[in-house]
Amino acid sequence: MEEKVIFTLNSTYREPFEIRSYHFGGSGRSVCVIGNMRGNEIQQMVIAGHLIRRLKSIEEQGLFRRNYGVTVIPSVNTYSVNIGKRFWAMDNSDINRMFPGYNKGETTQRIAAGLFEKIQGYKYGIYLTSSYISGEYVPHVRIVKTPYQDAGAAQLFGLPFVVLRKPVPFDTTTLNFNWQIWNTQTFSLVSKNTETVDIKEAEMMSGSILRFLSRMGIIDYSIYGGFESTTFYEEELETIRSDSAGIFVPKVGVFEEVLSGQEVAQIINPLTGELLSSVRAENDGIVFYKKGDPLVMEHEEIFMLVSRLHI
Repeated sequence: MEEKVIFTLNSTYREPFEIRSYHFGGSGRSVCVIGNMRGNEIQQMVIAGHLIRRLKSIEEQGLFRRNYGVTVIPSVNTYSVNIGKRFWAMDNSDINRMFPGYNKGETTQRIAAGLFEKIQGYKYGIYLTSSYISGEYVPHVRIVKTPYQDAGAAQLFGLPFVVLRKPVPFDTTTLNFNWQIWNTQTFSLVSKNTETVDIKEAEMMSGSILRFLSRMGIIDYSIYGGFESTTFYEEELETIRSDSAGIFVPKVGVFEEVLSGQEVAQIINPLTGELLSSVRAENDGIVFYKKGDPLVMEHEEIFMLVSRLHI
């Protein structure tokens, strides 16, 4: 394992800001894995750390093939992690909306530029990300669908779902999109949680990356087969919304099958405890997303379902 500081930004009032990378195997730029880019992505950082530990063991056993090399960058935004803030502490900007970066611009633009310079030239890029809608998700691979991307390769992770997203204008400043423009096939891996640490899920997600490396012939490592992934476009998800405001009491969890007419949640009056509404599914499907916060507003998105047509 080779540990290296790939970017440094001096600070007047605290220690220098650093981004560290951990490289395994040969000198080839085969796969680069990026951990958290936002300060509240704790589970993503845990997954990256777990992957580093497993890759170190695989390297020590001599199981890397040929000259293939894998680089893991567990955290890009340690400053925000330290103070528990999702975005950059000084100006509330998102590093993942600053690519390809600008080395003479604002702080997050310079961080993005410094990072992007170091991670170009990899054949595959894997980004451990969180969704802009907070809550619980079925672990899945997310792809911004461009002419540079091979959606079939995403199934090699063996996660339950592969979600295709048609790019919109603000996607053009994300790591996923820019990595693809610079000829790196890129996959965003979304875990069940973001701010809650789940070691078993971290093992599953790091295992999915090892499965990809094994199936790509990068490591000589046996791992169970995982799921036969179902692929669909993001807009095909069916949304269930609340019909009143109050306390959100879910009756089903993610990756559970629901039937048409089944009660999926109750909305409770926060002052009297009375039942305000019983939310029911209109169609059969699998729960892909569940709202995490206990308070809900009227017409708020509380579940997303994968239609039975895709199961």
